[in-house]
Amino acid sequence: MFLFYFVLCNEGRLILHMVGSTGRFQVLHVTLLSIPVLMMASHNLLQNFVANVPLHYCKAHTNLSQSQLSPEETLLITVPLDQKGKPERCQRYVTPQWHLLVKNGSSAEQVDTHGFDVDLQGCTDGWSYDITERSSTIISDWDLVCDMRSLKQMGQTVYMGGVLVGAVIFGGLSDRYGRRILLLISNMLMAVSGTCVAFSNSFALFCLFRFGCGMALSGLGLNTFSLIVEWIPTRVRTVVGTLTGYCYTLGQLFLAVLAYFIRDWRWLTLAVSLPFYVFFLFSWWFHESSRWLVLSNNSEKAIKNLKSVARFNGRHEEGEKIDIKMLQESMKKEMSGSQGSYSVLDLFRTPTMRSMTVCLSAVWLSTSFAYYGLAMDLQKFGVDIYLIQVIFGAVDIPAKIIMTVSMSFIGRRPSQSGALILAGITILINVLVPYEQQTVRTCLAVMGKGCLAASFNCCYLYSGELFPTIIRQNGMGCVSMMARVGAMVAPMVILTRDSIPWLPGLIYGGAPILSGVAAIFLPETLGSPLPDTIQDVEDRGSGRRSKMAPKEAISLQDTQADLLKPAA
Repeated sequence: MFLFYFVLCNEGRLILHMVGSTGRFQVLHVTLLSIPVLMMASHNLLQNFVANVPLHYCKAHTNLSQSQLSPEETLLITVPLDQKGKPERCQRYVTPQWHLLVKNGSSAEQVDTHGFDVDLQGCTDGWSYDITERSSTIISDWDLVCDMRSLKQMGQTVYMGGVLVGAVIFGGLSDRYGRRILLLISNMLMAVSGTCVAFSNSFALFCLFRFGCGMALSGLGLNTFSLIVEWIPTRVRTVVGTLTGYCYTLGQLFLAVLAYFIRDWRWLTLAVSLPFYVFFLFSWWFHESSRWLVLSNNSEKAIKNLKSVARFNGRHEEGEKIDIKMLQESMKKEMSGSQGSYSVLDLFRTPTMRSMTVCLSAVWLSTSFAYYGLAMDLQKFGVDIYLIQVIFGAVDIPAKIIMTVSMSFIGRRPSQSGALILAGITILINVLVPYEQQTVRTCLAVMGKGCLAASFNCCYLYSGELFPTIIRQNGMGCVSMMARVGAMVAPMVILTRDSIPWLPGLIYGGAPILSGVAAIFLPETLGSPLPDTIQDVEDRGSGRRSKMAPKEAISLQDTQADLLKPAA
């Protein structure tokens, strides 16, 4: 799960209409920007395959290397069996137990299971790995098992930390230096960092460069979708935003296919990273957002870009009519609105804003926390990881459709709360299902993951409708940060499974239920006008009639794509 949010930009549409709002330029522009989204999903969920834990057990004693024993016989005299009758993964006999070769199967099993008089030791000579499913992973290359097994989850946490840091850095830099240049930098950073990951010779370097990939992912997401919505008209943003979101869903399916045919983790990492060099090259063609240029007092460059788009769309004459006066007149409201100064602290100054921000933060944190808790632990279901990846990706399609319909007819608040509570219930039920019933466990997990994907689909739109215009970006940034914190913490919770097997499921299931209850206290926004000021929000919270213009309610549906973006 990385997270994106759209920037509201409803002014200046007359100018965009003059140069062609849905012409050849927009089609090519949106298509080229959407292609990298496929590979972004691959990087986000790459850990499922590059850190796949193969079956492993201690290597045989060095004095057995020249023996004529079969692998099965070597394993029998080297590694004891656990209580389930399977070879121990982290212990072996101090000396080979030759006498086991002459015992029958049941007797040997009894000695291995209850042989307390036999001295055991750790895997001092390393481990042997089953490479039938994956030819190599970071687990087998750097022995991240037994006492080092927590490093697997640390790797994903570091990556999500990069996503968090990237959102802070690239979000601020894009507002200062523009979307296009930051998109170029993000593409190159992803390409270089991903390539370095593939050639890393230590786990420390692997984490360092994966952190870079996480930063790049945030930069790509923020600037890709800003460039998309700032060059298309309001009336088609819902469709374009939804289709772009489904590119991420298809990316999850593409990763499963790619991982199936590329079984080496280094080559798989290269396969999802090298395309970003190509994306970097064609990103030079993208036009900087004219809206951003105007707000940055660079109207001349904005006019140049608009005239270029007009020529591309076959509207040369209309493009030549655009001048600075016309451009500034159409952007007057946005330019005046950009003069205000608000901070994150304003989200907590008044009672209604404070309670709303806290509830939304809980919704975002728990949604991301549980989403990645499920999506990044595919091996626990005991089924083919390629199949479960495809199923987990495909369930997002109907889940998002159902949520969109629910939001439109039932309302935002019950849809948001219901999706979270249902997700939590399915996860908790899964804790009670025996491990042997893999089909039931998988079905419940898929249902839970679909509910969480639907929750993401709702919270983007819902949050954007709740925060007032003057502080909407600060509000969306705050709750998005909470989602990234949830994604960082999620992998570490899995480590508690070693001590209490059912505890991760309890935590992953309990968090969405609690936040679903918190969502009940949020106001409903279906059919309501968007609030412009903090006072509008306070009036709505106290039940007083808002002073917002009624006509703004008409534009609510048109702004859905600006705020609605499925999680990754």
